[in-house]
Amino acid sequence: MSNAYKYMDANHIYVDSKTGVLKNLQGILEHDVLLFVESAAVTKRLQELYENPIKIKSIDSLFEIHKHLFQDIYVWAGKKRLVEISKDGKQFFPISNFDNAFTYINQLITEFKKIPKDNKKELAEKLAEILDNINYLHPFREGNGRTQREFLRLLALDKDLILNLNPSDNKNVYQQYMKGTIESNVLVLTELIFELITSNN
Repeated sequence: MSNAYKYMDANHIYVDSKTGVLKNLQGILEHDVLLFVESAAVTKRLQELYENPIKIKSIDSLFEIHKHLFQDIYVWAGKKRLVEISKDGKQFFPISNFDNAFTYINQLITEFKKIPKDNKKELAEKLAEILDNINYLHPFREGNGRTQREFLRLLALDKDLILNLNPSDNKNVYQQYMKGTIESNVLVLTELIFELITSNN
């Protein structure tokens, strides 16, 4: 929950008006406590997706992943945001145009599924393009990064590829990922994904 983010939420749809903390199913009223509890809950749910992966069919699968990851914390888990979000003065995709974005991203997913499994370069390029568009979409009030990284992992798995954009032992990967997503630099994302993906065989 970065301070660089700004949310147009005058009616306090998501945030407690007194504490400024995201409304949550646990009734937590402190930022640090919520971060800790949320992280633990999501880590547990992520492990479940490793054991029982969701098959990526369309953009709907992104919402299915978010719902699974955040079901213990937020009542709006798996639901598209109702507020506009910006970061460092740059606005993410406006909610009024979400349907157009969903159609476009579904097209990219279809294109990805048509790429041969052994064409690592083209697969990396398409995954980077999908990631860039989903990041710009930023469809959730919270948890976008974790959800989109898991979405990419599961989409790569569709081609029997392993892709971990969040390795605990490699800060450089996360730094490159952040640079690529924040700057909307598809080349950086392509190079990172190409470097990381390996065969599951």
